[in-house]
Amino acid sequence: MIWQSVIALLAGVGVFIAGMNMMGDGLEKSAGNGMKKLLSTIAGNRFSGVAVGAGVTGIIQSSSATTVMVIGFVNAGVMTLFQATSIIMGANIGTTVTGILVSLQSLNISLYATLFAFIGVMMTFFKSDKVKNIGSILCGLGIIFIGLDLMSGAFDETTAGGLALRDFFKDLFAVVDFPLLLILIGAVFTGLIQSSSAAAGIVIIMVGQQALSVGDALFIVLGSNIGTCVTALLASIGTGENARRAALIHLTFNVIGTAIFTIILWPLSSVVVGLLGSFGLSTEMQVAWFHVIFNVTTTIILLPFIKYLVAFAEKVIKDKPSEEEIKFKYVDDRLLKTPAVALMQVKKEVEYMAELCKVNLETSLDGIFTGNEGLGEQIYAKEKIIDFTNHSLTKYLIRLSAHLGETDEKTVGSYFHVLNDLERVGDHAENFFEIGVQMKKAGMSFSDSAKAELGEMYSKIFEMFAIATDVFDNLNTERLVELTAKENEVDALKKKLETAHVQRLSKGDCSMDHSPYFFSAVAGLERVADHLVNVGYSVLNPTGSQSKGV
Repeated sequence: MIWQSVIALLAGVGVFIAGMNMMGDGLEKSAGNGMKKLLSTIAGNRFSGVAVGAGVTGIIQSSSATTVMVIGFVNAGVMTLFQATSIIMGANIGTTVTGILVSLQSLNISLYATLFAFIGVMMTFFKSDKVKNIGSILCGLGIIFIGLDLMSGAFDETTAGGLALRDFFKDLFAVVDFPLLLILIGAVFTGLIQSSSAAAGIVIIMVGQQALSVGDALFIVLGSNIGTCVTALLASIGTGENARRAALIHLTFNVIGTAIFTIILWPLSSVVVGLLGSFGLSTEMQVAWFHVIFNVTTTIILLPFIKYLVAFAEKVIKDKPSEEEIKFKYVDDRLLKTPAVALMQVKKEVEYMAELCKVNLETSLDGIFTGNEGLGEQIYAKEKIIDFTNHSLTKYLIRLSAHLGETDEKTVGSYFHVLNDLERVGDHAENFFEIGVQMKKAGMSFSDSAKAELGEMYSKIFEMFAIATDVFDNLNTERLVELTAKENEVDALKKKLETAHVQRLSKGDCSMDHSPYFFSAVAGLERVADHLVNVGYSVLNPTGSQSKGV
């Protein structure tokens, strides 16, 4: 019965896509550091951008996922449209790997390849994350070929249902053989399943089972490259102008490429099919290699015109008046689909938060001495961002931790505590500024000797800040001993300053009214030192069990 073959075909598609996702997840986790290195090479060089796009897509097995990730980077403001465009071009090349993989089924290796599923499952029982990730890759690869076998079996001519299904598609495409209609079918089908790799794989299987001619398949493959843009367009909803421009550039790139190839292919379809066949390749490989040729050629043609694609997108999507809004600088929800990259961006966001805390500390030094209320606007504006980052990034990390391995979960644990300590540093900076304002309103100011003592303590805090951020940013654990020594100096200095102030009081050199402000400032600075020690030691102690800050 034909309905049984239809069920087998749909089941095969589902298993195939599941295998792709599993293999992609395993590859992504295994190559997490490799992806970080790839993305750290992003620069204005269009050729390196193409290479990064192709490499990342080859790792995660999805041009849609790469493009969504790029939109996240653009929306976070850490990637320019120029950089994004070259990476999107490379992603289109990287996605052809799946088609090549599918075409290998024509070499009759499916039986052996499916063994990878068993081997992969066995490897997932190991404790090592590295072994588990490799097992996930192998299991996904095996499941891909199981899905391919199911799809191929649906067209088995030895069964009535398989023969009927094959004849159904042959009759259908005998009627629907108009190139533009075939392109539309490819675009709509790919848009529905949101994967050009999966769409190309299904088309390749149908060609191999003679349910679809090579000539018709080429036009459907062209359409699939347009359909894959749907994911990026959906991901750009609710983003900034540049992120939506990146999605538009992705669509424009594929539409232009499809238009160029359609103009050539339409009148010369039989010639192109004959040329592909002259290389002695199976029909499956002919379609797979056409997909490669399409994306590589389109990239070569449009690579010199990136700035014009960007200009076109900027003209279509105008800038809107900017609104005051606190948001992440480096992090975007779309990056959650690539946890290794998301974790890298989280670290940048924490480093940015630390820089804001340092700037507020520097400003508070001026404020505590002068009582200049005009500095408040700067401090409070940064404090809002610090508070937002602490609360929002904590929520983001909770969501991210569900997608990470054991090693990265420890890193996330350390970030929770660093965020809390930095937020407290920001609060202390605000308190120092307010001490200066309150004293000025009361008509008081610190004596020159008190200012010198507080300045000395501030100086040591800034030294500690530099060491703590170096340890966190660069994992420079060798400086932890130096950090601890500086904290001991601050503790000793606190006692020394408190004693010196009491002596000034006894001599009548200072008013008792100044004491609460002085002691509060000294105690606050000592607590800042404790928080900075916590930040530094977080790289060794993700549980935060030895936290000293108050």
